[in-house]
Amino acid sequence: MQHLPNNLRLLIGAGLLVLILIGFGIYFQSLPDAPPADREIKNADKPLAVEGIESDIQNGIHEPTGFIASEGLELVIAHCTACHSAKLVTQNRADREGWKKMIRWMQETQNLWELGEQEEAILDYLSANYAPVKTGRRPPLTNIEWYELKD
Repeated sequence: MQHLPNNLRLLIGAGLLVLILIGFGIYFQSLPDAPPADREIKNADKPLAVEGIESDIQNGIHEPTGFIASEGLELVIAHCTACHSAKLVTQNRADREGWKKMIRWMQETQNLWELGEQEEAILDYLSANYAPVKTGRRPPLTNIEWYELKD
């Protein structure tokens, strides 16, 4: 390559650099989409591809997301974590209507796609696993050995 003129060597070097950059671009585009990190929001246009999550479930919890493992888990991971962290789901509580309102808000303001037939299964999962926590009086104490105070 030493016998080539300088401008031709520069052109060949630039061409090689372009090919390397194209290769990196193709490689990174072929990687599967990763869910967003905490507090990260992505502008996704489709659900994530979710496969083989069974090995990530320990003690009824999907470890990478913290979601409760039950029917509909894969749909929720695919649709919800395409744009935001799973913590945004797990920190909220709502009944079925409340979850539906949140979905509609995301569709109207955040470009969430239509969920189609999958919406019912997603709502089933969310309303069953992340419903409002009932609060009230604590249950009465049981199995207590009382003693008498003496003067």
